[in-house]
Amino acid sequence: MKEAEFRVQSSELRAPNPQPSTLNSELPRWNLATVSGRLVEISASPSGAPLTLAFRLVLDAQKQGEPVAWVGRKDQPFYPPDVADAGIDLAALPVVWAKDPVAAAKAADLLVRSGAFGLVVVDLGIDARLPAHASSRLAVLAKQHGAAIVCLTDKDAARPSLGPLVSLRAHAAARSRGEGGRFRCEAEAIRDKRHGRTWAIAEVCRGPDGLH
Repeated sequence: MKEAEFRVQSSELRAPNPQPSTLNSELPRWNLATVSGRLVEISASPSGAPLTLAFRLVLDAQKQGEPVAWVGRKDQPFYPPDVADAGIDLAALPVVWAKDPVAAAKAADLLVRSGAFGLVVVDLGIDARLPAHASSRLAVLAKQHGAAIVCLTDKDAARPSLGPLVSLRAHAAARSRGEGGRFRCEAEAIRDKRHGRTWAIAEVCRGPDGLH
C-alpha cells in the first residue's frame, strides 16, 4: 500500500539557499495557486511521501470548488479510506486508470483540454519518461486553461526531471517517524521557473491509523 494524505500538525517554509530573484521575492505556499497554470513534477525516492503533497493540493482545490481528476496506475493505487479520512471528497474525485506513462499523458491531455478541471494529478511511477511532444502539449494546455498538471514520479532527487518544460519540480521526503504515527514531510523545490529560486517546506504530519 502506498502512503496517502496525512493530517498536518505544523508546518514551516524556508529558502534553503537564499538567492536574489527578479521574478518573485516572496516564498510560495504549497497550494493550488502555486501550481496553477503549470506542469509540475513531484518526485520521491522509496522512503518519500509524494501522495502527501499531492493530496494536499487536491484538498485545497476541492475547498476552492475546483474540480480535480486523478490519473493513476492499477498496480499502485492510493488507499481510499486514508484519503477520505484526510478530508478528500472521493465522490468528487474521478479516477482514470492508465496502462503506461504515454496513456496517462493522453488522458491528462483530454481532461485539461475539456476545460472542466483545475487540477489533474498524473501518477507515472518508477523512472517514468514522457515524449517531448507530450510534455510540451501538457505544459501549453496547463497555461492556456490555468490548470495545474501535477505528475508523480518515483526517483531520487539527482535524477533528471520529466523534461525542460516542467515549471516546478519538488522532491518529497518523509523523516523521523515517531510516536502516534507522526513524521516530518519535507519537500524541496529543485526547480521553480516562476519564482526563480529554490525553496522548501517541512510539515509535521500524522499518518493514517492503518500505518501506526
